Amino acid sequence: MSVGMNELKLNEVGRLKRVALRRPEQAMLSQAKIDAEWKPLNYHTRPDFEVAIAEHKRLVEIIQGVGAEVIYLPAQESLTMDSLYVRDAATLCAKGVILCNMGKPARAAEPGVHGEHFRKAGIPVAGAITGEGKVEGGDIIWLDQRHVGIARGYRTNAEGIRQFKEIVGPDVHVEVAVLPHYKGPFDVFHLMSIISPLDEKLQLVYSPLMPVTFREWLLDHGHQLVEVPEEEFASMGCNVLAIAPREVVMVKGNPETQRRMEAAGCKVHVIDADAISVPGEGGPTCLTRPLIRA
Repeated sequence: MSVGMNELKLNEVGRLKRVALRRPEQAMLSQAKIDAEWKPLNYHTRPDFEVAIAEHKRLVEIIQGVGAEVIYLPAQESLTMDSLYVRDAATLCAKGVILCNMGKPARAAEPGVHGEHFRKAGIPVAGAITGEGKVEGGDIIWLDQRHVGIARGYRTNAEGIRQFKEIVGPDVHVEVAVLPHYKGPFDVFHLMSIISPLDEKLQLVYSPLMPVTFREWLLDHGHQLVEVPEEEFASMGCNVLAIAPREVVMVKGNPETQRRMEAAGCKVHVIDADAISVPGEGGPTCLTRPLIRA
């Protein structure tokens, strides 16, 4: 089914209409593959394959509950189980999908697999980050049609940002957020580790790790911030997926963050994610690549 680009609204909070995921069956494949890969890929713990299947199925049910069409990305021999986190291999612009160029070398094959599948599904591919440029999708947040935030960190570099700006064009303001060193180059740390949009001009943030200039830029543009408490940052309290305005999915174990979002008027779905999120630090945003929002 071809997608008319007049349908594409560039934000992170509209009601999901079309979204890409990859099932554990196509990413992890088997318990044997998990056992071989989880340590080399720097996972904290060993995921359980059968538990991952059940947890992922529940996430999909919640997403489909708002009327979204789910596209399942395929398995491919060159992919690791990191390919479960589909957000990072592609991002969007007004002209279609932008294929990323992964900062984590083990994930280098993912954008090409995504691009081939998107083209077959009739989804336009507007361009790709190539050469020395590195960009991962978790470092990009569309705030509205004309404003996008992108991180400069260990997964997205200056050349990648230059190429991204060239693809999106001069009519889009690209606000660069320079990330702190935090745990270093081998950690999973993206812009979306510290900010998740909840609604237009409403952001869930972990301020202690936010770049000062980016935080000030949000406030100067009228954004309100819901703060994640320090004790819930490591448990992915800030990794929250909006499936509709002020309707979100979060990982269990973050009750105070949940309470604060509910106080801001959000409906919150809490998922078990001991196999699909906790071991690889990939929450609901990481597990999904939204393609069309209302």
